[in-house]
Amino acid sequence: MAQTVFLVTRSRGPRWNDSVSMEQQDQWPAHADFMDALNAEGFLALVGPVEGTRYALLLVHAQNEDQIHQRLSEDPWSHNGLLQTTEVRRWTLRLGTV
Repeated sequence: MAQTVFLVTRSRGPRWNDSVSMEQQDQWPAHADFMDALNAEGFLALVGPVEGTRYALLLVHAQNEDQIHQRLSEDPWSHNGLLQTTEVRRWTLRLGTV
């Protein structure tokens, strides 16, 4: 099955500690390793927090929305309530490559 490009929004969950940086959140090394692995395999193309918000945007290559939910549910930050997936949208890329 061909892969499609998706835009994924994740938001800080109920256990996010606003008094410390992202790198000081619980299980940061495990979350960073998990995301690095998804990036290395090509599942993630672009990822980062949106400045001034509680959101992060991910540009994902996946077969379908279910695959995205399944893969991101394995994130340690999904398990411990620091991040939650709030929106997944198929994106038709007209110019450029990812």
